[in-house]
Amino acid sequence: MVRALVAVLLLCLGALPAQAQDKLDARPRIAVMSAFEPELKLLLSRATVERTVSANGVEFSLGTLAGKDVVMFLSGVSMVNAAMTTQLALDRFNVSAVVFSGIAGGVNPKLQIGDVTVAARWGQYQEMVFARETDKGFSPPPWMKTPFPAYGYMFTREVNVRRDGTGPKGEEKFWFDADAHLLDLARKVAGEIKLSQCNAANACLGHEPRIVVGGNGVSGQTFVDNAKFREWTYATFQADVLDMESAASAMVAYANNKPFIAFRSLSDLAGGGAGTNEIKTFFQLAADNAAHVLIAFLQAWH
Repeated sequence: MVRALVAVLLLCLGALPAQAQDKLDARPRIAVMSAFEPELKLLLSRATVERTVSANGVEFSLGTLAGKDVVMFLSGVSMVNAAMTTQLALDRFNVSAVVFSGIAGGVNPKLQIGDVTVAARWGQYQEMVFARETDKGFSPPPWMKTPFPAYGYMFTREVNVRRDGTGPKGEEKFWFDADAHLLDLARKVAGEIKLSQCNAANACLGHEPRIVVGGNGVSGQTFVDNAKFREWTYATFQADVLDMESAASAMVAYANNKPFIAFRSLSDLAGGGAGTNEIKTFFQLAADNAAHVLIAFLQAWH
């Protein structure tokens, strides 16, 4: 009889969803994430890390940063990695909000390398259909919704997302909003921060970087170093920056009803610069600028 009850109990436990049986920490924490190691380097150096745990090969650092309880980790580069790792963090930890820090390519011609953007919304601009060529030009299937001007044969689509209330069919969305209260907080701290102009090798910018809160950001699967594509991205989406992760994490946060915000600093101009791509020279400066703004943001978060 006892064996039978134990067997039934184990069977029931095995049927529980992952978040019910595999939580690695119960304390409410802000998820602080970056795509690759240089972006998280400064943040980890300023944090008090109490312990690290691993899940699915991802290392999570638990502790405090700017007086706030956090779980810090790398998403890995790319949209798929960002979505997968964001959901992993939400499943395994008691996440109260998702905050992304890192670099980006500049799209808005008014912005310069080293500037930090805090976009009000993020779109997956490379969710596309490659249209067939006809006598009248490139034409996507007539039943397919393509709400933006195309880049040649590439037409951007909305993405389907499901959450509580949408039903199994989900909803079609392009823009995923940053949390309004977190954006207000970012605006309050933006005027109090002085950003770096020079990197560790003393390569300096010819301007003083600034912080821009609001506007649009877009994310896609490709690293962009093409002036014409950059111009199309700005004209079509009025985007300030583009990257390879933020919109994916924003979508996952939306699907799980979690607040989201991203701090992205320009490491390059996505092909808009006069010479070769600037990322190798300024990626650490940009990563650190984004991190400094994030730290000030956390310090002001009550």
